[in-house]
Amino acid sequence: MPLEQIVVLLAAAAAAGWIDAVVGGGGLVQLPAIMVTGIVPVEAMATNKLSSVFGTASAAVAYARSSKVDREVALPGAALAVLSAGLGASAAAAISAEVLRPLVMAVLLAVALMVTLRPSLGALPQPHLRTRRRLVAAVAIGGVGIAFYDGIMGPGTGTFLIIAFTTILGLDFVSASASAKIINVGTNIGALAVFAWQGHVLWGLGLGMAVCNVLGAQVGARMALRRGAAFVRVVLLCVVVAMVGRLAWQQFAG
Repeated sequence: MPLEQIVVLLAAAAAAGWIDAVVGGGGLVQLPAIMVTGIVPVEAMATNKLSSVFGTASAAVAYARSSKVDREVALPGAALAVLSAGLGASAAAAISAEVLRPLVMAVLLAVALMVTLRPSLGALPQPHLRTRRRLVAAVAIGGVGIAFYDGIMGPGTGTFLIIAFTTILGLDFVSASASAKIINVGTNIGALAVFAWQGHVLWGLGLGMAVCNVLGAQVGARMALRRGAAFVRVVLLCVVVAMVGRLAWQQFAG
């Protein structure tokens, strides 16, 4: 692979790590960068997961040290996510991305509207929303439903987790993002295990990109913790708009 391509991939990995650490959605940058090199899509997805799992895990550690992680939802959700994402990755070949993209775009647009029209969403914690039933629902939605989607397709996983935790449990954006990272580690591990078993991972490239992904993730996590929910909200909206644009281009230009 030419040196200039390697440099671009390393830079994309660092940017993806930063985005993932703040709101999720780093695959929006990293996956297309890998695919532009001519690597077949399934190997690109597998290598993307390898790089991402290290960056997401490092961001999760940074958040956990600040005590922002809601362990009641994050830990059981992550355990379920390993299995659910693995099942999703196993089913990925049987489900058409063209069918899923319009649905994902619609959900992302709904997320953008919700965050725009409800400026108080995620600004401050709302502990009065938290009940045992809502906690179980959040674990099931994050650790089963969203994790399965991440194994099949992936774009918007971190965003969907953040919105689920803010609306269902009343977490603020920073705590929701921190908790989402733990579950995202589980989804990445589950999907990566399946891709590795199938022999699709490009280990050398993925591990090289992982180093830069970790560096970006550390910067992103620290910025989110320092600047708070308002910063996460702005980044969330920017990433959602970018993801909708990317998915729309894939749907109508592909």
